[in-house]
Amino acid sequence: MFHLHSTKKLLDRIKPEICIAGESDTALGNWYATALFWKPQVALLVSEKTLLPVLMPLAPAATLGRRLPGQLGAVLKEHGIPADFIAQELWRMNEVRYAKTANRSVVGILNEFSRQAEFWLAAYAYEKGDDDDLLAISAKLAETPCGPLYSTHLSPDKALQYLVSSGAQ
Repeated sequence: MFHLHSTKKLLDRIKPEICIAGESDTALGNWYATALFWKPQVALLVSEKTLLPVLMPLAPAATLGRRLPGQLGAVLKEHGIPADFIAQELWRMNEVRYAKTANRSVVGILNEFSRQAEFWLAAYAYEKGDDDDLLAISAKLAETPCGPLYSTHLSPDKALQYLVSSGAQ
């Protein structure tokens, strides 16, 4: 089971039952999400523990939480994470509970990644003629140094590698 803390604009789209926030059973912890009103619309999700970003199609919005494990699996594979860690993480994400955002630092990272994702979207459209390579953009965003990680791992991709190598499951 995992908690998906969503911004108001995303909650307005999903209209889920809101629960009291708690801790997720997953190694990557709670997730934060917002909607990006691109064409087509996209959801940006960030792991609270590692700040790992995941971009995925927003539609259909009501199934976002159920679809996240599939896209997360692809992102983890892109980062070279071992299959057993991926399988365990996705297995633990069998149930989603929605909550309002609670960590202002992670919301700030969502806002920063939103701006950077627009840059990468334009760059990929220019270089490859393809404006929807969400997996590649997610990987690029994960290389971004993040303030909350300065004293430890600097960027989400390094925080993820450390989490996996330390055996946290």
